[in-house]
Amino acid sequence: MSPKPLQHIRILEIGGYISAPYSTSILCALGAEVVKVEKPQGGDDFRRDLDHRSPYFVQYNAGKKSIAVDIKRTEGVELVRALLPKFDVLIENIRPGKLAALGLGPDPCREANPDLVYTSVTGFGNGGPLGDRAAYDTIGQALGGMYTVMGDAGEPQLSGTCIADLITGFVGATGILAALVTRAETGSAPRIETSMLEAVSALTVDALTQMYDDDGADPYRQSRHPQAQNFCLHTASDGVIAIHLSSSQKFWRSLTDAIERPDLRDDPRFLRYPDRVQHYAELVDVVQGAFLTRNADQWEKILTDADVPYAPVLGMSDFATHPQTDFLELLELQDEGPALLRAPWRFDGARPSRTGCTPRVGEHTRAVAAEVYDGPTIDKLLRDGVLYAPSARPR
Repeated sequence: MSPKPLQHIRILEIGGYISAPYSTSILCALGAEVVKVEKPQGGDDFRRDLDHRSPYFVQYNAGKKSIAVDIKRTEGVELVRALLPKFDVLIENIRPGKLAALGLGPDPCREANPDLVYTSVTGFGNGGPLGDRAAYDTIGQALGGMYTVMGDAGEPQLSGTCIADLITGFVGATGILAALVTRAETGSAPRIETSMLEAVSALTVDALTQMYDDDGADPYRQSRHPQAQNFCLHTASDGVIAIHLSSSQKFWRSLTDAIERPDLRDDPRFLRYPDRVQHYAELVDVVQGAFLTRNADQWEKILTDADVPYAPVLGMSDFATHPQTDFLELLELQDEGPALLRAPWRFDGARPSRTGCTPRVGEHTRAVAAEVYDGPTIDKLLRDGVLYAPSARPR
């Protein structure tokens, strides 16, 4: 493939778990060299005592380098600051104020490298009444309003994936890309700040709009968009099919053809889009009854021929082996460990992959430190426990 777009960009990552590491994993797939700063004792907590073999750690850190530095010690901070001129970006998702207290806040870091794009990813922003609180995915989804628009009326419904962490990672990566463009065009590197709460707001914009567009009341908890004609329909087999008609009359007519019920077009309850929204419960009963007459394979052919927007409801194993997933080359298989999701873009028709293995804790400590320190200095820092490098051993 053609050169990756970020192949000349170097990123220093100080953080852990998901949000910042996911940001840099995206940028790593786009060609950036990412050096991960980890604790000498055990590294990123997401390694879960499995070093480079934790499936979650692999997914968010494959292709990166690892330098194990104790940044709670002055010598460790001095090394990191000495390295900064070698990097284009620093991204951190440490609790607000912690890095600044150690001497690695935005001002001293950008003093060491005025061209550095300093990126902070926090839970709730750098300040405000919640600025000092710890934040994890559940907290971000709860405070950002996600749980109020998921599930049906009743108890809050937790989600089955780390929505807040992942969207925060994407938002962080987007901000870094914009900052790199700004630096290239103006010669000035902006500081980037984002938070889980801000990122989650991008996912609840529809619900917020609904509140202001309708009667001013909070959107109630629901398992579907209140203005959508969407269905999850059981078939005569064990398959489930999802349908989304949107507001177009064309797709409503297509569905009535598919279920052989053209008479429904003249039913006053279902004549127009607003009517179908108002009488959704009655409509879904009618459509569900029709879908129980055939199995999933039969319905897929019928719906395809009728041009109804639909998809089978897939589990992860079915998604991973689906022909469209294979066509898009979304999964990057490894000799061992989990399949990696590739970056969701193509460049000149090619899907970028994350080349390189998942690093052991401190695997690249000597090589990275050698960019600014000589061998005897590195050896002393290793003896003193400021740095850590594993002894050579096969993977």
